[in-house]
Amino acid sequence: MSQTPGLVRFHDVISADGTRLRAWTNDADGPTVLLCNGLGTNPYAWPTLLNPDCGVRVVSWNHRGVGGSARPADGRVDLDSFVEDALAVMDDAGLESAPVLSWSTGVTVAFELAGRHPERVEGILAVAGVPGNTFGTMLAPLHVPPFLARQLMVGLARVTTVTGHGLAPVTRRLPWTRSTTDLLRRARLIDPAADTADLQAMVKEFFTTHPAWYARLALGVSKHARVRLSAIDVPTTFVAGRWDVLTGARDMYTASQNVRRSRFRELDATHFIPVEHPDVVLEELQLLLERIEALRGA
Repeated sequence: MSQTPGLVRFHDVISADGTRLRAWTNDADGPTVLLCNGLGTNPYAWPTLLNPDCGVRVVSWNHRGVGGSARPADGRVDLDSFVEDALAVMDDAGLESAPVLSWSTGVTVAFELAGRHPERVEGILAVAGVPGNTFGTMLAPLHVPPFLARQLMVGLARVTTVTGHGLAPVTRRLPWTRSTTDLLRRARLIDPAADTADLQAMVKEFFTTHPAWYARLALGVSKHARVRLSAIDVPTTFVAGRWDVLTGARDMYTASQNVRRSRFRELDATHFIPVEHPDVVLEELQLLLERIEALRGA
């Protein structure tokens, strides 16, 4: 085990098919929450939750082939394997059930976990993501029709599985200093509300992933259609970004209307809500935990 004091502790977990995962926890005191993270992202996307006084214990993992997790021997990266990985992390943490925090593609994993294993999911906080058909909702703020958006983004991912081998030497050597990271904020690729130091930690770690492998992960998730929402009957919150070009706020609102016990909140934000508005994420997570507790006592 390795540990960054006061931030995050890593350890290994073995998934159902034998793949070694790099799991992590903030080791904070409080109720335990499972985090299904954005595709290929890392703990540093959640700066408020890495505060030891945040009041919530988070358990999560890095995706297959990302951040110290091994690539599966058979190359298997699909939604089934991601759900198995989530269960392996829960079992390792001794969790029979837990609330699930999720972001981006992790929202699909969270809802799929709830659909297949409802006894293990107590509630869901979905941040900048929809339950399935992720690629079909991309580019929505640009008014690109869903079918065309899906074709464009899947095509881009397929191309990157090849071109990514040439890009890797460049992306892995990008100098993510505070100054270069701040350019992302100034160019408004990420909302200026994001703290530069927090953003630097997230982006620097993200670009250690091989672009071609990231594209493989994306293609594995792209094959999944929408999750059946009528079966979800736990407290649920959707937090959308008005300027999110990867997950349209309207699609998130529509999904929320089809889930019982659902709450919807839209922020003046992009896709990167966890690092742009970390305090709001923690606030909504605490509200969700209160709703879960109230339901238990009803």
